[in-house]
Amino acid sequence: MSADIESKILDDLMKKIIDEKFHENEKLPSENELAEQYRVPRATVRKSLAKLEERGFIYSQQGVGRYVKNESFRVELNLNGKASFTEKMKRSGHQLITENLGCEQIEFDQKIYDRLSADPEDNIYKIKRLRVIKNEPIAIHISYLNQKLFPDIEQDGSSIQSIFAYYKERGYTELINGYSLLSVTFPTLKEQQLLACQSMEPLIMVESNCLDASSDKVLEHTKVLYRSNKFKYNISWDS
Repeated sequence: MSADIESKILDDLMKKIIDEKFHENEKLPSENELAEQYRVPRATVRKSLAKLEERGFIYSQQGVGRYVKNESFRVELNLNGKASFTEKMKRSGHQLITENLGCEQIEFDQKIYDRLSADPEDNIYKIKRLRVIKNEPIAIHISYLNQKLFPDIEQDGSSIQSIFAYYKERGYTELINGYSLLSVTFPTLKEQQLLACQSMEPLIMVESNCLDASSDKVLEHTKVLYRSNKFKYNISWDS
């Protein structure tokens, strides 16, 4: 019964924030005020507020209170089309900063090898990049490439900023998506640290393949983790 009440309070406060009944950086009523409003013990309200903070809707200031989180920007992202993430952000007028987190060879992983149409003896490298806008980390891009197609990837991988630019420099100028899967996940501890998010803040995960249009060669398998509260998702087709 207590859990049901906690959920109802959580849902009500979340709806008020989404409907802008509470505004960005506005201080929420105190635990005592909310307990009186909902006619429940203060401990019940505290649990609801803790979950609301885990979901990324509010933040706490020690000894002061809880405030509605400042969602200073939300990026419109088209999940379709041929343009790279870098190109899409440039078109949207956002100054994107990419931090390359390194390149390493992975152990054999059947799923990734299958996605890349790779042979078991092939060497597959993983390149991880953090995307930042307005000093806020918004996404993690993980790209898997076959050394058979990109012989210098071990040396080049840790300096790549735009993977599409890397392909085009090597003669792959017409790129298409050959596979896409969208799902919702929650961040690991490492991902929480990289994205500066809470454990219960949902992430949108998009897995896809990038192909060379002229040969149908799979150039890359990609996994991208987007902070769900930093994007508006456009699923119409663009170029």
